[in-house]
Amino acid sequence: MADKHKFVIGIDLGTTNCALAYVELNDDKDSKPDIKDFLIPQLTGPGVVEEKPLLPSFMYIASNVEFAEGALDLPWAKGRGYFLGEFAQKRGSESPKRLVSSAKSWLCHEGVSRNDKILPFGPDIECEKFSPIEVTAKYLEHLKDAWNYKMASKNKENRMEEQSILITVPASFDAAARDLTLKAAESAGLSNITLLEEPQAAFYSWLNQMGDGWRREVKEGDVVLVFDVGGGTTDFSLIAVTQKGGDLTLNRIAVGNHILLGGDNMDIALANLVRNKIEAAGKKIDNWQFQALWYSSRNAKEIILSDPKMDKVPVTVLSRGKSVIGGVIKSEITRGEIEEMLLNGFFPAVKSNDMPSKTIRSGLSEIGLPYATEPAITKHLAKFLSEHINNENYNLKGKGKFVHPTAVLFNGGVMKSDILRLRSIETLNDWLAADAGSSLKNLSAVDMALAVARGAAYFGNARLGRGIRIKGGTARSYYIGIQTAMPAIPGLKAPMKALCVVPARTEEGTTLEIPGREFELCVGEESEFKMFSSATHKEEAPGKILDEWAEGDLIEMPSLKTTIEVREEKTGTVIPVTLESAVTEIGTVEVWCVARNNKKYKLEFNIRESN
Repeated sequence: MADKHKFVIGIDLGTTNCALAYVELNDDKDSKPDIKDFLIPQLTGPGVVEEKPLLPSFMYIASNVEFAEGALDLPWAKGRGYFLGEFAQKRGSESPKRLVSSAKSWLCHEGVSRNDKILPFGPDIECEKFSPIEVTAKYLEHLKDAWNYKMASKNKENRMEEQSILITVPASFDAAARDLTLKAAESAGLSNITLLEEPQAAFYSWLNQMGDGWRREVKEGDVVLVFDVGGGTTDFSLIAVTQKGGDLTLNRIAVGNHILLGGDNMDIALANLVRNKIEAAGKKIDNWQFQALWYSSRNAKEIILSDPKMDKVPVTVLSRGKSVIGGVIKSEITRGEIEEMLLNGFFPAVKSNDMPSKTIRSGLSEIGLPYATEPAITKHLAKFLSEHINNENYNLKGKGKFVHPTAVLFNGGVMKSDILRLRSIETLNDWLAADAGSSLKNLSAVDMALAVARGAAYFGNARLGRGIRIKGGTARSYYIGIQTAMPAIPGLKAPMKALCVVPARTEEGTTLEIPGREFELCVGEESEFKMFSSATHKEEAPGKILDEWAEGDLIEMPSLKTTIEVREEKTGTVIPVTLESAVTEIGTVEVWCVARNNKKYKLEFNIRESN
């Protein structure tokens, strides 16, 4: 790989912002990698292109009469009817129905077909629409074109397509969402892709920041909690510090479930607070205005949290009245209002046994993103630490009522706030004190907005033997559904068992034989394969069959409906097969059905879109 690629490129494909960092490879494997941030050219206004460290993950679809000819041109693209980045975010706050946001959350939403053109989302939106995969590809394409414009205009060997590329995804992304991310990258013209979990990337960034000093910050037996709250998701991971051959090693031992809860939720809550103030003054805010208020509230929040001297920020929204003059409704958000909303609403000081509340769902609801119904991030954290107390591999059992982290590393745009980090540490330390534990250490991180991209670049370098690697393999165990053989009985469906095909912590590049027995495979006609994953069943061996499981232990993933190719067999034939599985180098999972004549039938394990 070192001979093939000139650069290692790390891409943080974020819900709210994208970032890119890179390392230029050299022959000195012992030197600390020189990780550089890439400033991304983008529109910041009509006809204005500037370089910024972040590319906001927003896409605006312009009308034919909205801008003068050439106002949306980039150095590498002219005549497009859409644009991305800072100006898209700003323009979308004024005309939200043409704005695409949270494409990453839609990409992992099982309740919609992610190949369908559904964004901007809404039944009354008449502009051109794009699929979540297409929008994700547009962000990656912008990064690729910007890189090639700046770095490869004189040397084609520097083109991004020729480099080793690391793209980060939430640790909680399932196999389907990971594969769709790869599909978007391929659509953008990129190859040589490896996926990396965001919390691991954040930790790699910290390792690079500390250099050899990281061994003085953590010791054998430590368990580091990576606490990552971004624009759209909350991710928790645990990394254990162990010792092998006298050297400290790092092992990722647990990840949380996918939680659609983050800065977007907080911005909506603040927008609702401002709407109540405006309506209390006698002015009505409709749905269109509320979306604009959402983006204005986000801007106000970021200003106040980044500037301790700022006590209040004005918030404005366009009036929907007929008069052009004076067509602005004004309000404000104060520091006290923001802190009270965020601390009490999203980071309340709860107890370690306070779990997320379960709400009774409405019988009918609009199709939309499956946001978490419990807004308290501290309750989700309590659930995560409690769920993994039985992780026997790293001797976490018997240390209390929940996993006791000894250190915490914060990441994500939300956690840049001092008050939110302080509240989180205070809450964790209260839990630890009440459970006979010791106070945890705060591992200081530099520039959380860029840490994930930098960490991805570090990891790409470490894969070449040029740095520390976190071990851990797959974050979850994966299962395939096996239908029970039983006589046909009216009104009774044959029960489903779950066969473990990939245990948690299986390393990339591993092939596994599933020992012990044969199964029947239907070929030549459409059949359905049930898939499951689990973040809590860690110790199953390949071939272990679960006859039953508790609610929440296994998460059913989108089923795979396919027709296994007929060869010599007749349509509808059932043939005996054994199973093999593989975790690819890029982190996806494959299952192979092996017939007695050694012919193999491949199942792409929950990585296709079902229709």
